[in-house]
Amino acid sequence: MAAGREPFADRAQAGAALAGRLAASAGRPGVVVLALPRGGVPVAVPVAEALGAPLDVLVVRKLGLPRQPELAMGALAGLGGEVVEVLHEPVLHAARVPPEVIGAVRAAELVELRRREAVFRRDLPALPVTGRTAVVVDDGAATGSTVRAAVAALRRGGADRVVVALPVCPPDTAAALAAEADELVCLRVPRLFQAVGLEYADFAPPADAEVAALLRTARARRPAGRPATDRPAPEDRPS
Repeated sequence: MAAGREPFADRAQAGAALAGRLAASAGRPGVVVLALPRGGVPVAVPVAEALGAPLDVLVVRKLGLPRQPELAMGALAGLGGEVVEVLHEPVLHAARVPPEVIGAVRAAELVELRRREAVFRRDLPALPVTGRTAVVVDDGAATGSTVRAAVAALRRGGADRVVVALPVCPPDTAAALAAEADELVCLRVPRLFQAVGLEYADFAPPADAEVAALLRTARARRPAGRPATDRPAPEDRPS
C-alpha cells in the first residue's frame, strides 16, 4: 500500500465505491453482473444493486499445462448453463500438447467447474449472456489472466458488450484488460503495485456458504419489472 492511500475496508466497501463509478449505467436494459467467485461476489453485490441488474457467478477454470500448471493453455467458463472453452493456440503449439492430454485436463477442470457452480448457485438458474451487456466484477487483478479468460469466454458466449469492473489492478494489467474489454472501470491503478490483498484492511476470503447466501439474497432482489427467470424482456433485447 502506497503512502497516503487508505485501503478499502473490505470487499463490500470496495464494491460500493465501484458502484458509484458505474452509476451512469444504472437502469440500462439487458445488463447482467457476473462475479468471479469467491472474492468477486461481495464486491459485485452493491454493483448489481446500483445498476438494477441481476447477479450471477462466472466460474472460470484455468487449463494448465500438466508439467507447468501455472502456465495456462486455455480456460473453461460456465456461461448460462453452458461451458465455453478458450484455448491459447500459441501455448499449445509451443508445448506440443497432444489432444488426449488437453482432453484429460479439460475433463478434470470441468468436474471442478460444475462442482463450484453447484456449491455457489445451488438451485438458482444460470443467467443468459447472449445479446446482453456483461459486467465482470472481481476484487482486483494482479496478472489479469482469470479476468481475460472471462472476457474471452463472454465473447465466445455471445455477450453484446463486456465491461470489466475492478477496485484495483496494476498499470500493465489495466492496459491489457482495456484492450480486450469494451470498457474497463478500475478505481485504483497504482504504479507501485504489490498484491491485491494489500489494498484491503480485511481481505479474508468469503466461505462458500457466504457466497451462496449473497447470490441468493441478490437474486431475490430482482429489479422491478424483470421477469422471474431474470431473462431480458423482449423490449430489453438489442435490435
